Formats: sequence, structure tokens, C-alpha cells
Amino acid sequence: MSGTPSRLILPVLVCAQLFGTSLWFSSSAALPSLIRDWRLSQADGGLLISAVQVGFILGTLLFALTNLADVLPASKIFLTSAVLGATVNVLFAYSATQLSEALVFRFITGLALAGIYPVGMKVVVSWAPGGIGNALGWLVGALTLGTALPFLLASAGADWPWRTVIMFSSLLAVISGVMVAWIGEGPNLIGARKVELRMILRVFRYRGFRRAAFGYFGHMWELYAFWVITPLLVHTALKQLGLGQPEWVSLGVFAVIGIGALGCIGGGLLSGRLGSRAVASISLAVSGTLCLVSPLLLVIHPVLFLAGLLVWGVFVVSDSAQFSALAAKSCPQQYVGTGLTLMNSIGFALTVASIEWVTRLYAELGAQVAWILAPGPVLGLILLNWATRRDTALEVEPEPDGPTIENLIAHPLHDFTAPQRSGGPSLF
Repeated sequence: MSGTPSRLILPVLVCAQLFGTSLWFSSSAALPSLIRDWRLSQADGGLLISAVQVGFILGTLLFALTNLADVLPASKIFLTSAVLGATVNVLFAYSATQLSEALVFRFITGLALAGIYPVGMKVVVSWAPGGIGNALGWLVGALTLGTALPFLLASAGADWPWRTVIMFSSLLAVISGVMVAWIGEGPNLIGARKVELRMILRVFRYRGFRRAAFGYFGHMWELYAFWVITPLLVHTALKQLGLGQPEWVSLGVFAVIGIGALGCIGGGLLSGRLGSRAVASISLAVSGTLCLVSPLLLVIHPVLFLAGLLVWGVFVVSDSAQFSALAAKSCPQQYVGTGLTLMNSIGFALTVASIEWVTRLYAELGAQVAWILAPGPVLGLILLNWATRRDTALEVEPEPDGPTIENLIAHPLHDFTAPQRSGGPSLF
């Protein structure tokens, strides 16, 4: 590690993660200009975004299968992935001449992002074992704000050439890789000594990880589908108020998505007092309720509906960092990267189905399409808290694959190198 003061490590890592994932969310800012220049249809533009999503899903699955995020130094993976993503982004901007070539470049960009987003979370975890929920809250909050920023630019009339946007995001990605390589891994995680292909299944033997993962899957069913239909929902309400112009809609979308950054940061701060599971449970309960009642709010009055969307925007993402914190605490310490990449892979795969479903049915159902999202947070809440009648917190007992971070926090003087007995796997 460099001589970076400890108080600056988290801000530097948050900025690095934001810069690195600009490869992802900058495509939203570049897409309108690209569609005009290449004379693409809106469906073609959707394919370019989906190609990144598919690449990310397969990339995280590859990391989980091979334990690469644990066997190799996480900071070096991050640097390599950031440089790869930046390079492919430049090739996309200046070498692609048709849609098929562009799709290949965007797919590879998604693969590179698999070594940036979850691996970056592992680096953050390595520096903050006792405050993971708070640290990841800041990180996910920054990414949420980055996702919303293109809509703010659109509301202000900004229409930058798409190649300029792509080049700028590539530069930020390289800077992010250098920043993480400079900081390096923290002292609170150990690397895996060898590839353990079975770990992709063995992490689910940990009750805490299972509950966090299943809660996360329900959360992901809702989150990205909600963000995708937010422009449609905001337009529906503003049109009734006589404010359906594109600049007002873009500003409204920025507010609904961007306010989630405050939810992430607030959830992280509350996790220190209430615990990550409690924060995630509250978030799921509120967002699930809004899935059910938001169409009714639109019937009552569009202003009430918009207010509901803002509240929904806060809680729909405020649990994301807490699920990652719970999963990181519950995994074997040397396989945190495997657990996080596996959880991301399955979670983002679910978003493909929910996004496809709600976008296809919106024309027919309107705001009532929100009801399709409700099973995600409802089931996530149930599965996350299924075992609370038997134990009041995530278990911290050691298991055969080594100590978890939760073990180290709860029992700092315990000898985790001694042989441990296991009661065997259970569902929860």
C-alpha cells in the first residue's frame, strides 16, 4: 500500500469505483447521439445496453467459478479490468463501423466491468471489516448518483458527441485502475491459496450468505426494472400536470434515481446502529409496499404519485449495499470475492427477465406494471428474515472453510486456526 492516510482510503476507493463504472452508465449519456449518428432504432440502442449487461453477467459467473477474485490480488484484477474496459471502449468509438461490431465491443466492456464492480467492493471490504455497511453505502450511493447524472445533463440540454463521452469514460476508467492499484488490498482479508471450483456451491452452505443472497435476488428483481420504467412513470404523471416536455421528464427521472444515493448513504450510516439486516428489511418492506400502492397513488393525484416515486427511489436501492455487506461478512474470509461475484451474476441475470417483462407490458398495464415487481421485495424480505425466530442475528460460528469476517468481529481473540466441528448444511 501507499502512504495514503487512513481517512482518505474510503473516499479514494469510492471515487475509483465511480470512475471505473463510468464505462457502464456513460452509455446512457452517449446513446441518443450514437442513435442519430448511426441511424439506429431504439431497439438497436437497447441491444447495445443489453450487450454490456450480458457481458457483466457472464464475467461475474466466470470470476465466481474460478475464484479469480480471491486467488489473484483484487487490486491487480481491478487495474487490468479497468485498462481492458477503457481500451475496448476506445475501439468501440473509433473502430466499430456497424452494429454487430459495436455489440461485440460492448459485450467485452461488460466482461471487464465484472472485474471492477464486485472486485472493487472486495477491496473496500478489505479496508473496513467493522464498518462494511457504511463503507459500501457510500460506494453504492456514488454509483447510483452516476447512474442518474446522464438524465440531469439531458434536462439541461447537454448533447455531447457520443465519442467524446466514451473517450472521457475510458480516461476515467484508467485513472480508477491506477487509484486502486495505488491503495492496494487492506489487511483484513486473506487470499485463497488455490482454485476451489466447488466454492461456487459451498458458499451457500453458510446460512448468513444464503439469506443475504436470496434477499438480494428479490431486491434485484425490482431495482433495475424500476429504474428502466422510471422515465415512463415520470412522463405519465408529468403529462397529467401539463409538464410532459422532455427536459422536465429528464429532471424528474434524475430526481427519482439520484435520490437513491441519499438512501444508500443513510442506510449505511443506520447500519452501524441497527445492523445491515434491519436496514435491508426496512428497505424491502417500504419498496415492496410502494410496488403495490403506487398505481393507486396515480389515480388519486399525479403529485402524490410523484412523491411516492421519490420515496420509492430512496428505498429501492438503499438495501443494495447492505446485502453485499451481509454476504461479505458471512463468506469464508478467503472467498469473499467468489461470494460477491456469484451473487452479482445471479442478481443481474434476474434483472434481464424483470426488465423484459415490465417493458413489454407497460403499454398495456401502465403504472400497474409495478405490481409485477412486488414479488421481488416481498419474497426477499421473507427469505432474508426466515430464521429470525431461531436466532436474532446472522450466525457467527466458524465453518470448515475458514473464518468469516463476522467471526473475526464477534470473536477477535478466538483461535480460528483450531479444528472446528460443523453441524452440516441446512436450508436456513
